[in-house]
Amino acid sequence: MVPRCRLCRRATEGEDHVTEFGDFANIDLDKLLNGAQQQFARMEELQRRMGELVGRAEDKDRLVTVEYAGEGLRELELNPRAMRMASADLADLIKTVTQEAARDLQARTDELMEEVFGKEDNPMRLINDPEAAMATAKEAEATYNRVFEDVMGELDRVRRRLDL
Repeated sequence: MVPRCRLCRRATEGEDHVTEFGDFANIDLDKLLNGAQQQFARMEELQRRMGELVGRAEDKDRLVTVEYAGEGLRELELNPRAMRMASADLADLIKTVTQEAARDLQARTDELMEEVFGKEDNPMRLINDPEAAMATAKEAEATYNRVFEDVMGELDRVRRRLDL
């Protein structure tokens, strides 16, 4: 029986043409799978910890205390002295303290994301910096274009070798 290449099924001298694909044929699948499992574990941990995050804020006179979480306003405490304020002033104070608690939650979220993903790979960095997001998108587009051209060139070369 004549040995045949696994890729093109042409008769060979006992060698596949897998070597034509360079180092891609030598990918360490165990390492790849372990890396993916570690990434999933980090994502599960992130999801769990995100549910526990709470932003907190309080005005300087401690009349209004707010806890803000992913689902929104979690806790609102009013000191009895706050009831002496005019209703419009109290409403404004509650809104201000709530915004501060939401900013505190955002800061805690940013810290957690940086802890999990690292400073450079933190997705929140891109949300908070549109210019960096655009630069990253352009870099990804350029990489995609290079890879696409390389793959199409290789496919064309294989097509020519197979006389297709």
